[in-house]
Order: sequence, then structure tokens, then C-alpha cells
Amino acid sequence: METNQKEELRIGVYVCHCGLNIAGSVDCVAVAEYANTLPNVVVSVDNKYTCSDPGQEQIKQDIIEHKLNRIVVASCTPRLHEPTFRNTCAEAGLNPYLFEMANIRDHCSWVHLHDKKNATEKAKDLVKMAVARARLLQPQIEAEVPVTKKTLIIGGGVAGIQSALDLADQNYQVYLVEKEPSIGGKMAQIDKTFPTMDCSICILAPKMSEAGRHPNITILTNSLVQDVSGYVGNFTVKVLKKARYVNEKECTACGDCTEVCPVARPNEFDVGLAIRKAIYTPFAQAVPSAYIINMDDCLGDVPIACNKCVEKCEKQAINFDMQDEILELEVGTIIVASGIDVYDPTEYTEYGYRRFENVITSLEFERLINAGGPSGGHLIRPSDRKIPKKVAFVQCVGSRCTTRGNPYCSNVCCMNTIKDSLLIKEHWPDTEIEIFYLDIRAYGKGFEDLYQRSRDEGVKYFRGLPAEIIENPMNNNLVVVAENTNTGKIMEHEFDMVVLSVGIQPTKDSDVIQRLLTLSRTKDGFFMESHPKLKPVDAPTQGVFFAGCAEGPKDIKDSVTQASAAASRAGILMNVGKIKVEAITSKIDPDLCNSCGRCAKVCPYHAILVDVKNKVPAETIEAACAGCGTCGAECPKGAITMQHFTDEQIYAQIDAVTQENAHKKIVAFCCNWCSYAGADFAGVSRIQYPSNVRIIRTMCSGRVSEDFVLHAFKRGVAAVLVAGCHLNDCHYIDANYQTKKRIERLWKKLDKIGINKERLQLAWVSAAEGEKFAETIRKMKDIIDKVTQAEIEKTIEILEH
Repeated sequence: METNQKEELRIGVYVCHCGLNIAGSVDCVAVAEYANTLPNVVVSVDNKYTCSDPGQEQIKQDIIEHKLNRIVVASCTPRLHEPTFRNTCAEAGLNPYLFEMANIRDHCSWVHLHDKKNATEKAKDLVKMAVARARLLQPQIEAEVPVTKKTLIIGGGVAGIQSALDLADQNYQVYLVEKEPSIGGKMAQIDKTFPTMDCSICILAPKMSEAGRHPNITILTNSLVQDVSGYVGNFTVKVLKKARYVNEKECTACGDCTEVCPVARPNEFDVGLAIRKAIYTPFAQAVPSAYIINMDDCLGDVPIACNKCVEKCEKQAINFDMQDEILELEVGTIIVASGIDVYDPTEYTEYGYRRFENVITSLEFERLINAGGPSGGHLIRPSDRKIPKKVAFVQCVGSRCTTRGNPYCSNVCCMNTIKDSLLIKEHWPDTEIEIFYLDIRAYGKGFEDLYQRSRDEGVKYFRGLPAEIIENPMNNNLVVVAENTNTGKIMEHEFDMVVLSVGIQPTKDSDVIQRLLTLSRTKDGFFMESHPKLKPVDAPTQGVFFAGCAEGPKDIKDSVTQASAAASRAGILMNVGKIKVEAITSKIDPDLCNSCGRCAKVCPYHAILVDVKNKVPAETIEAACAGCGTCGAECPKGAITMQHFTDEQIYAQIDAVTQENAHKKIVAFCCNWCSYAGADFAGVSRIQYPSNVRIIRTMCSGRVSEDFVLHAFKRGVAAVLVAGCHLNDCHYIDANYQTKKRIERLWKKLDKIGINKERLQLAWVSAAEGEKFAETIRKMKDIIDKVTQAEIEKTIEILEH
């Protein structure tokens, strides 16, 4: 069932109770009754759960029975259930783009819990705005583009390897890019895994080997992703493959070259506890099984300087003339499995790390106790290489702290320490072990049993973190000073060695990956998924998925589970072989276009072609356009129409919200990916703020033209907010820089014509910054409280003339 402009508008409004008057403050019945009074509304009902099967069935039946040609659902955020209700409309024969959503849960009910009257009035406004926009919706047809059946995986840890194998086994071509000389990641450095106490490398090595010999997997180690362009199904990725200076195919990993290499450097894989040569392999089970030369350490191939490895290599696999390569890959999907870094506890000066030899980190402990490590699996303390008789573990170093390190729980530290304590007890049962902790978090399958087992083995647990660690200079022992919070007593215990259980954190290059793929990150620095419950491995950027610790701290089991989920999601896309492009792209009217080229200059995707010199009108490459709308806001002739987010629809929403009490309201233009999502996050977190704000969703803040802002002021609003992604974090590459330029121009214009520019605010709010969004509205409430009726009337008079 499709409509045209001549047809009578017949709108159905459905107000959902779920999460509203059950756990919120909106009178849904009153909102539904109000909606029934709006022009063109034929049906208005309130449902308990509109997204349930019965709720969707009612919408389908009403579309047929009442000949509805527009649907409005007032419930939660469109970022959650818009696809659900669009499918409902489509199943009833209605074009899915004739559906609109009013967010009266996240943006209203949950953030105004103690103000039912104003929350209900705001919900009515949001429904009125949705109905006003729905009247102007038009059927859209989504273009189809082919999907390249290849995947790029960034990160070769256990998560990246698992995703690669899952996809390769489905006969998809996979490029596995790893920055280190070998795949394996952090798991390769660990001795045993919890709770089963399996040998870590014994589990991992077969998977590494399988990935290395799989015909559908191309492993690119010592490589970095440098550029990503394109869109879902059709990404073009440039990868810098650094020269290895050793031919991977010829090298047999015999090790003869290392025997003659005169250079010794700290071994990164052993966390500096052992040495390596300038030519080396990271560890015995490395994949690819080939040596690599670190040219920063190498003395060179000038014979008088060295050249010993070249002379020793019988296979002639060493080639100092190798050059870095730029590989250009065409892929349809991307999986981010970039892993984690380990926290450096140096800033905890009271613990003496790097000052006292016998204070080590949990990762250093893993290498010491590993049979393939620098001590051959013998637990020794670094100062004198003796077996320690008393060992202390200190928990939450770099985790759960708001002043240093990271405020979040790193998930794996408690169980890792419990595992390590049992490893010591297995080989040296007489060793005394004490663990200083805040809370022991043993929530997983088999975790509590392991915890109890360690206590049964004699491991002692003291609730309270050390205030200080002091070294005894006579024997290099360590005195730990701590308060036992269960007894309130200060303790001083002497140990041979102290292990700091350090937390995990996002990789240092996460910001680069974020920029290349236009992703969001939480305030903790991990990548933010599209939805934490319904799309836990999908990125907001379509066609990009997360695996392992890139999305948040997790153990090996959860990393592998998520890796398989990410592979499944990517496989679903590629299996179909084509994907529909959401019909939100720009359309250019050649009769109105004057070929000025301003649209092409601001387009972040170079999706607009225009010949300024020969006055050939601009044209949009639909498959490349992401629908940010920056071009539409920039066009001086009104020649550009943003499908599904037209100027007329935005004006209609402004007009609807300003019909009554405009002088008490804030009109907020919020970008879909960050600031609108940040307002959603405020709702989910129940962060309270004033009810004056009315949000208009745009795909990007770059869509907001000067005319939208001035129209809102002309309609009598007290203040306007334009909110977008942080600069350099824009989901449309750099479109929000145009927002910044536009608002700065507007401030100058308002100041020049005598309008208080403070009434126009610009805010950068990420999807994780619900509190920042709420604080912005609180500050704007203070501003509008000072705006007088006379000032608003003067503003209207100035703008009308």
C-alpha cells in the first residue's frame, strides 16, 4: 500500500506503556487521547507492549481495516525498534518509510520520573511532532548494492583467529591483519586459563596453525590498517605491510641466524624479562613460523658492520632490500578484534613497581611461571632468582579507581589471581600466599569452585588494599602495609615477592581504528556497540562488527563466543550477496542547482560530482552517500532534498512544538549516532534533567542549517541546542566541522542583529555521555529562565523584518 500527496492522510498512533507508566512518569492513556485530537489521526490506541506480537498484529490489522497510510508509534528510541515497526508496516503492505517514532520513554518518561504532569505534556508534544512529520513522509525505494564476499579482521588474537576460522570455514575469503610479527595476541603470553587450568598455548597453537594453513585466510602480520573508505558491502581498505626482511616462505625457523647475531635487546613477548636478538621469532609456536628483523636494532648488511645472519642462512631467506608494501583490499565486512593493552602500574608509586625488583605485574608473573618463559617455568624472584616462600597478590591495580588507572572493573583480574595462586600451590605447595582485595568477583561458570579450591589449598584472603609497599634493603623482601577492612586492624606482612594484578584497557591505537571506521567509544575507551542487548556485536557503522576485548573487558571464553557471533553477523550480510541502502541519501534538482560546488566541498564521502567550470549541475552517487545531510544544509539554492529527512519535515516538527508555550522550551537538534544516543543513555541510566527540551533527530549535526535555527527563534522558542559528535569522532568523518563553522557564523549574526547568542548553544555529546547531555539541558534551563517575554517578542520582530 503506497500513498501519494493527493491521497487522504490516515494516521494511526500507538502509545506503548512498556517502561512508561509502569516504570516512569507518563500518563499513556492521556497521551493516546490527546493524539486522537490531532488532524489526520484516524486511530489512536494505547498498548501495554506495542513491540510484542499482539501489538504488531494490531498495527497490521488497523492498516488494513482503517486504510491507514501513516503509522506513529510512541514508545522507546527509534535506534532500538524502528526496524521492528518498519517491518511490521511492510508486512501489512505499507511502505516502511511511512512510519515514524516518538521517543517518549528514553527522552521523557525515564528522565522526568518525579514530574508526571510536565512529562505527560512533553510526551504529547513529542507525539504531535511525530504526527506532523508523518504527514510529510513519502514512500521510498531502497537501492540495492552488491556485497563483496570478503572480510577484513583487525587483530590476530584469539578473537580474531576464531572469527577468521568461522568465516573461512563458510568459504568466505578473510584477511587477518595483525600489527605484531605473529598472531596469537595476549593469550599466547598466558600460562594457563581459568577455570579449567588448561595450558593456554596448547589450546591456542592448533587454532593459530589452522588459521595459518587455511586456504581462505590470508594472514598479514607486522601490518597496520591505514585507510578505510567505502560503505557496507563495499569497503576499500589500505593496509601497510611492513617489511619483514625475511622471506616467510623460505625461512624454516631453524634459528641458526640468532646464534650469530651479536645484538641483544629486551624481549617484548617476555615483557622484558628475557632478551632477544635483532633477528628473532616472538615465541616457539609463532604463526607465521618465520623470523623477523627489527631494523632499529640491526647493525645492518654492510659486511664490515655485521651481515652474519645473511652468511649463516642456508636458505638465503634474509633480504635487506625488502620494502614496505601498501595493499589495497576490497571487502564487504570488517570485524574489529583489536584486543587490549595491559595497564602499566608505574604511577602507583606506593607499590614500588620499577623501583623494587621483586614487585612484578601479573603478566610478568605469567611469563615467569610459563614453561616456555625466561625461567623455564620455575617461579623465581627477579632480584636473586630464588624460589619465593611468601608471595602476595594485590588486586585492582589500575582498575576500579577514579583517580588513577581506570574506573571500571577489568573483569578477569580476580580469577586470574586465583588461578595463579593455584599454579604456585601445585608446584610449590609450601609457599604462603596472601591476596589483598576489594571484592572477589567470581561470577562465571566454575569460577566460585575455583575460588573455594584456592581457599582450601591454604591461600589467605585479606579485604583491603595495601597503603604502601616497603623494601627491606638487607634481603630485598617487601613489607606490605595494609588495613584489613573486616577487622579494622593495620597489618604489616613481609613477603619475598609481590604480584600486582593489573587491569586491562583499550589498545593505544583504538583512536586510529575509531577514526578510520567512524565508531563510537564508551567513556572507558572501549568501542560502543549498536545496542547492548539486541546488537551486542554490531557497530553503529553498518557492516562493522566487534569481537573480543575491543568492545569491553572479557575472558577467553566470552571473547571466543563473541568472535563467533561477529563472524555469524558478517556471514549473514555476505550470504545474501546484496544489501539495501537506506533511502536517506540526497537528491539534487538539476533545474535549481547553479553548479556552485559548495555541496561537493562539504561532502565527507566525495559522493557528489559537479563541474563548476562548465556549469554542469551536481549529481549524487547514491551508493557512496551516507545521508549525513551536510550538503543539504549548505546548498544556497535549496536544490538538495534529503530523503526521509526533508527540510519540510524538520520545519513541521519545529512548528508543532512551538504551537504552545514556545517561550518555555528548548528545541534541540541532535545527531542520531552520538548526541541523540547520549540522550537515550541518559534515559536508560535514569539521569534526571528539566523537561523543557524537545529533541528533533537528524542523522548528523551537519544537517542543521542556519534557517532551521532562525525559524525556531522566529517561532518564539527560548533557546536552541545543536548537539553532535565530538570533533574528530564524527560518524560522517568530519561533517561536524561544518556544524562548528555554521554555528560560529550564526553566533556572529545573532550578536550583530541584537539577539542574545547565549540562547543558541553548541554541544559535543558522545553516545556514552548521558550525564553530559543532562548537564547541558540543566545549564540551558538557567539560560531560558532569564529570557523574558519582551526579549522573545523582540527576537521575532527582528527576524520577521
